[in-house]
Amino acid sequence: MPMEPLPIDAHVPRMVGLLAEHRALVVTAAPGAGKTTRVPPALAARAPVLLLQPRRVAARAIARRVASERGWTVGREVGWHVRFDRQFSADTRLLVATEGILTARLQDDPLLAAFGTVVLDEFHERRIHTDLGLAMAREAWRARPDFQIVIMSATIDAARVAAFLGGCPVVEVEGRTFPVEVRYDRAPLDRVLAGAMPAADGAVLCFLAGAPEIRRAAETLAGLPALAGVPILPLHGGLDADAQDAALEPSAPRRIILATNIAETTLTVPDVSLVIDTGLEKVARYDPDRLIDSLETERISAASAGQRAGRAGRSRPGMAIRLWDRRDRLRPHGDPEIARLDLASVVLAILAWGGEPAAFPFFEAPPAGALARAEALLRRLGAADRDGRLTSLGRDLRRLPLHPRLGRLLLAAGGGPVAARACALLSERHALPPRHGATSCDLLSAVEEERDLPASVRRVAGDLAAMAARLTTARAAVGDDEFRRAVLAGYPDRVARRRALRSDRFVLASGTGARLARESGVHDAEFIVAVDVTAAAGPAPGRAAAEALIRLATSIDRDWLAPTSTDIRHELDAATGRVRAERTDRYDEIVLARQPAPCDPDEAGRLVTDAYLGRGPTDRDARLLARARFAGLDVSFEALVRAAGRRALALDDVKLERALTRAAEQQLARDAPPAFRAPSGRQVALEYRDDGGVAASAKLQDLFGLADTPRVGPRAVPVTLTILSPGGQPVQVTGDLAGFWQRAYPGVRAELARRYPRHAWPTDPMRR
Repeated sequence: MPMEPLPIDAHVPRMVGLLAEHRALVVTAAPGAGKTTRVPPALAARAPVLLLQPRRVAARAIARRVASERGWTVGREVGWHVRFDRQFSADTRLLVATEGILTARLQDDPLLAAFGTVVLDEFHERRIHTDLGLAMAREAWRARPDFQIVIMSATIDAARVAAFLGGCPVVEVEGRTFPVEVRYDRAPLDRVLAGAMPAADGAVLCFLAGAPEIRRAAETLAGLPALAGVPILPLHGGLDADAQDAALEPSAPRRIILATNIAETTLTVPDVSLVIDTGLEKVARYDPDRLIDSLETERISAASAGQRAGRAGRSRPGMAIRLWDRRDRLRPHGDPEIARLDLASVVLAILAWGGEPAAFPFFEAPPAGALARAEALLRRLGAADRDGRLTSLGRDLRRLPLHPRLGRLLLAAGGGPVAARACALLSERHALPPRHGATSCDLLSAVEEERDLPASVRRVAGDLAAMAARLTTARAAVGDDEFRRAVLAGYPDRVARRRALRSDRFVLASGTGARLARESGVHDAEFIVAVDVTAAAGPAPGRAAAEALIRLATSIDRDWLAPTSTDIRHELDAATGRVRAERTDRYDEIVLARQPAPCDPDEAGRLVTDAYLGRGPTDRDARLLARARFAGLDVSFEALVRAAGRRALALDDVKLERALTRAAEQQLARDAPPAFRAPSGRQVALEYRDDGGVAASAKLQDLFGLADTPRVGPRAVPVTLTILSPGGQPVQVTGDLAGFWQRAYPGVRAELARRYPRHAWPTDPMRR
C-alpha cells in the first residue's frame, strides 16, 4: 500500500544529497510536513540511524508509524529504546531513542560507531540531554568522516544551529496544514468545552498545565450532561505506556483528550478538529541559592501557542480556542532547560564521556556557576573526586537511568526492592499514596506496601532492582535506620533543622527557611532530610514571599551529621572588656553545636586593638602622650596601641608605656619625668599640657623647704604650681615659688593657721 504523500517527500532526495556533501543539515519544517517519519527512514538506507526524541510516548508512536508506513516490523527494521523500555534488535536500521539513551551510548562509544546518522528532532524543546547529545555527537562528527548529523524542528533559529555545525545547509519545508480559526474565550474549560462539543467533529484536544490539572478536569467533565458518552482520555508523561498509547488511537468518532504539552509537537493525535488551550504549562526550575526545586505553572510562549493551535489543522480545517485575553502578549520562546535546571546529571555524563565540564562545547553555555555547583554535588555524593575524575561509585551511578541523587540512594540502600520502589516513585514523578499517622520517613511509608503503587512504578522498580543487582550486592530487606541513612547519602545538601520544638518551621542547609507540609508524617524530629522541597507560590502584591514547602521528609539522627565546617568566633565582651572565643560546628549553614574555645592571641589582639582605637585614649594614655610630645619623642597613639595590643586578651591588658623602646623610656624619664620629689618626700605628679607647659598640684606642707620653682626637661620649663590647703583647696597658683614665699606666704600663713590650727605653720618656709 503506497504511503500517503507529505510535503517533505519532494525534499528528501535533496536532503540526502546535501548530507553526502556537507555531513550536517538543519531542517525546519512546519507541523504536518512529515519530517519525523519520512527523513530518518530515508537516511537509514545508507547506514543505521539514531532518531532522538524528547519524549518516551513520542518515541514509541513514531516507531509504530514508520513501521506502518514502510511495512517494517517493530523490533526488527525499526525500534525504540527509551528509559526502562526497549524494542530493537541487531537488524534495526532506525532506532528511535529518548535523550538520555543517546548520551549513555556516547559515553560508552564516543564515536557512536553503530550508527551512520544521528537525527535530533524537535530541537526547539531544548531539553538538557538534547543540548548535551548535540555537543557530544558533534565531536563524533568531527572525528568520523562518514558520520552525519541532522537537526529538525518547526521553530528554531536555523542559522544559529547551522553555524554550530560548521555553517551547514538549511532546508525549509512548508507544512501541509488546513485553516485553523483562532478564537479567544476567558470562560472556564468545562463551560467552553460544553458549548463547543455539539459542533465538534472528531477529537477535541485540550491542553492543560499538568497531570493534577488533568485529573481535576476529567472529574469535572465526566459530570457534564453535554459530554455524556464521550470518552475522556488523559495524556501526560506520568501515565504508563498503554495509557499513553490509548489516547493516540482513534477509538471513538468523538473523544476528548486532556493533554499536557506532551502533545504539543511530534505526537499526532488523529482526527483533531478542535483545540482548547489553557495557555499554561508546568516548568521545572532550580534555585541554586536555596537548593530548591520548583515546578511552576507558567504562561506558554507564542511559539508553543502556535504549535498547539496547529494540532487542529493537521487533517481538516479546525478551530483553536485560547482561554486567555486576545490582548495578552506571550514571550516568543521558552527558556532552554540548561538555563533553569540542576546540571548534576549533565556533569556526570560529561565526566563519563571523558570531557571537562568547564570546557565542554555546549550549543548554549549554562548560567555562570551552574557547572561548578553540579560538580560540587557530585563530589559530595562521592561520584567524583577533587580532581574532577569519576570515582568507582560515579561509574556505577552513570549506568543507572536515574538522577545521581537517586542512584546514590539506591546503591546506599543495597539496591533492594524497597529502595528501588522509592527511586522509581521519585523518578517517575508520581503522586505519593496517602499516608496516615506519624512516621520517621515519608518516602519509606509510601513504598512499604507495593500494591499501593501504580503499575508503572512497580515495573520501573523491578528494572532498577535488576540494574542495581549488577552493581552491588542487593539486600532484600533494609532496616529503617539504613534506609534513612541512604536518603541522607542521596540528599546530603537537603538537611534541615527544626527551629523550635513542635514547630513546623525549619532552616535548610542552604540557610533559608522552609515549612513542613501538613501531609508529612515526620512530626517530632529535630533534624530531617528535605527530600522534596519546593518553592512556595508567589506572594500576593505587597506581601513577603512565603517560605518553601517540605513535602517529603526523612528524620535523621544528629550523630549522623559530620560537621562540614568548624569555625572559632572571637568577640569582645563589652561588659568585661575581655575577648571570648566560641567554637561553632556547622553542617553547611545549619548550626550543630556551640561551645567555649581557647582564644587565639593574634585574633584576640586584633579585636582588642580595634576596640581600643575606637574608644580613644584614656586619661592615662593622654598623660603618656603629652609627656612624649614634651620629651620630643616621635610616637602616635595608634602606633602605641597596635604595639601594646598585640596578643592582648582584654582592654586592661593594653599598657602603652610597654610599647616604648628602651631608648624612648630613658629619654622620657629624663626629659619628661612623671613627677618630682617634694621636700616632704612625696612624689608630686607632673601634668604636661598641650601648650608645652608643665603643671602640678601639691599641698603647702609638702613644699616647705623648696626654695624655688621646679624646672623640667632640657629647656628647664618651670612648673606651674597649684598650692593646696591641708583640705585640698587651691590657695595659690604660681610659676614663681620664690616670689610666693616672699610676698604671699605671710598672709596665706595667717589665714591657714586660723583654719587649720593643728598644723605647723613655720614663719620661715625653708624650715620644716
